[in-house]
Amino acid sequence: MSGVWVWIENSNGAVAAISREAIGVARTVANELSEELVGLVFGHQVSDVADAAFDLGVDSVIGCDDPTLAPFRVQAVGPLLAQLVQEREPSVLLLGDSTRGNDLAAWVAAELDAGLVTDAIELKVEDGTLKATRAVYANKLLSTAFVTQGLQIVTLRSRAFPQAEPTGGSGSAEWVDAVVAEDEIPAKVTGFAAKEGGVSLTDASIIVSGGRGVGGPEGFAPVRELAEVLGGALGASRAAVDAGWIPYEHQVGQTGKTVSPDLYIACGISGAIQHQAGMRGSKIIVAINKDPDAPIFSMARYGIVGDLFQVVPALTAEFKARLGK
Repeated sequence: MSGVWVWIENSNGAVAAISREAIGVARTVANELSEELVGLVFGHQVSDVADAAFDLGVDSVIGCDDPTLAPFRVQAVGPLLAQLVQEREPSVLLLGDSTRGNDLAAWVAAELDAGLVTDAIELKVEDGTLKATRAVYANKLLSTAFVTQGLQIVTLRSRAFPQAEPTGGSGSAEWVDAVVAEDEIPAKVTGFAAKEGGVSLTDASIIVSGGRGVGGPEGFAPVRELAEVLGGALGASRAAVDAGWIPYEHQVGQTGKTVSPDLYIACGISGAIQHQAGMRGSKIIVAINKDPDAPIFSMARYGIVGDLFQVVPALTAEFKARLGK
């Protein structure tokens, strides 16, 4: 077995941010194993994605350009990837820990009875084995997991690794045929309802979140304004979502989204265990709460004890002045 493979998630001809991160760490893994780095580009009209993959540092590209592969359906992509893995026997398969990446990794692992490690936040190679660091017990502890034999499949947490930078590299992709016909795919995509505006929680480098302390739907107004001024995403605790103050798509936590921004500002959030599980990976945490004994302060680098309705507007005004907004 040889070769480090990285699945390159793409949309509208662009490489997804999580796959840029995957390519970056895959390059390091391939170098340490002295193996070729192979990018996997599947979709429809994806020649530009293949070119981008070469530019981001892969050695070669295996691509499949077929209408059945766009939009993504695991029933079409899964059999294709499983067949390629069976035929060519790579040693490592890396994917971003996105909804699509998790679906695809699980499909291939189940189809081939292969080992799978999910949500890795750090990778290292020891004696030819890829070892992944994972957060466990609601992100309270770190564990090392690895596949003992055969193909090593690992999914990578978003924003846990630096993105690959353009290298100026180029090459010619190897194009293969799809393995499942349209009439054999049970899932059909009839359309999309795209949400306009806002910043994705998963991709955001800055997140400003509100909790029970905002007091109601209108209480999110200053929190939302601060997020907009900083160019960040708006988050929320489960308590605020359960109360119906803000839609579930904003929920951060064990039953919401797991995020790893550079800056996380928690406004009126006490810091329940399930919320900590979703944002513990943030690089810098700022807590704003009236209760000096709130659990959130134990994990915050900076804490402000005070009324968020006074503190947050003051921060917003200062950031506007400093950022020239």
